[in-house]
Amino acid sequence: MTTFSVNSPSPSDRVPSPESRIPSVQWFAIWTRSRHEQVVRDQLERKHVDAFLPTITRWSRWKDRKKKIDWPLFPGYCFARFDPVDTLPILKCTGVVNIVSFEGRPAPIPEYELDSIRLLISSELQYDPCPMIREGAMVEVVHGPLRGVVGRLVRKDVPKARLVLSVDLIGQAVSVEVDAADVKPY
Repeated sequence: MTTFSVNSPSPSDRVPSPESRIPSVQWFAIWTRSRHEQVVRDQLERKHVDAFLPTITRWSRWKDRKKKIDWPLFPGYCFARFDPVDTLPILKCTGVVNIVSFEGRPAPIPEYELDSIRLLISSELQYDPCPMIREGAMVEVVHGPLRGVVGRLVRKDVPKARLVLSVDLIGQAVSVEVDAADVKPY
């Protein structure tokens, strides 16, 4: 009688699937109610969840006084590191609207992006929030002699940006150079 033995690969010989190489605990963006970013961060920390809320110090003015206040660098968002399978403790925090997701699954943020922001905040450099405007996007000029003008951003070189103003119906356009800081998404 002949016997056959089937050699199954040992666990160390198996090639890991792409999903198994992704760490279970990753950084995610949490969408918060207006002015609830610090409340959400504090609740997450009480639940022993790594939370990150980048802030910028600004002068706040009232009728009777001025005071320096830490404002969220990205209003409406807080960041947290957690396992995307276990989102309920995050969603139960007061002030949380949702976890930023794609196709129904929490969308992870690359760690280097948040590390870069941490490094900037801990430095002595001046920084300001700015809209993320890509070349080709429709923008509006918010300062200067062209305030209110809407056009397409063709090139953005710090400190200048090339803006194209067009009359689509006749297929004609004109371009102008403006300060990059003077435009916002339209």
